[in-house]
Amino acid sequence: MMALAASIWGGMYVVSKMVLAAVQPLTLVWLRYIVALAALVGAAVVTRQSWRVRWRDVPLIAAIGLIGYALSIWTQFLGTKLGTAQMGAVITSATPAFMVVFGRLILRERITLRRGASVVLATAGVLLVVGVGGMSGSVAIGGGILFAAAVTWALMSVLVKCVPHAYSQLVVTTYAIAAATVAITPGTLRQMPRFGTLLSHPVLWGGVLYLGIVSTAGAFFLWNKGLQMVDAATGGLYFFFQPLVGTFLGWMVLGEQVTIRFWIGAVLIVAGVLFVARE
Repeated sequence: MMALAASIWGGMYVVSKMVLAAVQPLTLVWLRYIVALAALVGAAVVTRQSWRVRWRDVPLIAAIGLIGYALSIWTQFLGTKLGTAQMGAVITSATPAFMVVFGRLILRERITLRRGASVVLATAGVLLVVGVGGMSGSVAIGGGILFAAAVTWALMSVLVKCVPHAYSQLVVTTYAIAAATVAITPGTLRQMPRFGTLLSHPVLWGGVLYLGIVSTAGAFFLWNKGLQMVDAATGGLYFFFQPLVGTFLGWMVLGEQVTIRFWIGAVLIVAGVLFVARE
């Protein structure tokens, strides 16, 4: 489930890079979630899921939505718009290493020397991909924003493990996305493009439908469901299907160049997660 979700997100960066040429990042997040909510609610109704959630768990689910689905996804899109699809896929794949840190702080999972080294390697890889020099200002800023996206997604992924297993992950995902949608709506309304413009471009709507139904409704559910089955430190390993797919599609579809520094950084990030996987 987690490997499939991460592979879908690898393709998401290529699709979002194309759509972001005409749509603002926050607006794209909002459109993506409106489509995703329709798909999730429909799936929950058809499968007759229970919508009941205890009031004491509402703040946790809201935090998942605000941190992961609002802040992290918005910074993913903004960073991808300023940078490249490959950069988005690779830098955010540092998430597993930071799941180790939050797993310790929130779940009290033990941080070993191996897990600490994984964080150092992944961070070094991110810095190498972003680069200290040799990149335009906007691309470097995009890399920094994508780093923030990786950290916030790691925090969200650990929070998901705090949700009681008795709840349907389909319903939890729906509630969390609804919270994120409400939070970003005021900012979205000020930059909403004319719907006539969107409707006149089938590629744009095709991209929005992919982002909403496949990479949000489908992949978020798969990721959250998979997280319930493994611990936080090792579960993040599957996130590395994302940069493999994202880099390949960025090269094949968008014609993005892959430099040697990019690959060295990618290897360091992968090495960081392999340290965790071996343990």
